[in-house]
Amino acid sequence: MTEATAGPVLVVGLGNPGSEYERTRHNVGFMVADVLAERVGGRFTVHKKSGADLLEARLDGRKVLLAKPRTYMNLSGRPVAALAKFFSVPATEVIVVHDELDLDFGVIRLKRGGGEGGHNGLRSISQALTTKDYLRVRFGIGRPPGRQDPADYVLKPFSAPERKEVPVIVEQAADAVELLLRVGLETAQNQLH
Repeated sequence: MTEATAGPVLVVGLGNPGSEYERTRHNVGFMVADVLAERVGGRFTVHKKSGADLLEARLDGRKVLLAKPRTYMNLSGRPVAALAKFFSVPATEVIVVHDELDLDFGVIRLKRGGGEGGHNGLRSISQALTTKDYLRVRFGIGRPPGRQDPADYVLKPFSAPERKEVPVIVEQAADAVELLLRVGLETAQNQLH
């Protein structure tokens, strides 16, 4: 985030469409987007040119385009790039909220750029934006137990003990997005990490 930027910020919550994925680990981005929508009192509508659910709002003094792609996770790049192009949002002003296997459950971290760590949604976005230089709000879901395949693990619901904590952590991730909008990456990282 650059404080001098007057244009909109695109905040994308990643997830998979459909009720069968609603409460899975892979859908934490959708959960955070829904909390942000509640906070601004808005409703998502379908943005037909991008294939995403979209809500235009103001958060912490910034025009924010809050989006949830209507595609499956590994095809998220197309709607994200379409929204960025349609609203003239540079990649540096895109924030992606996603699940992160490489962080313990409940840990929230912010970063700009870097690798995708095997996350197909991030890979798709990096390819579609032709850069990795976008912001990420990483929601730790932890590694799968034993020898469980990570691809299966992310599509499963949270465990019973985790489910009790998820609402609080989703709120914390939404707070992290707002903090990022308010103070920028470096200051937000210093406060959160």
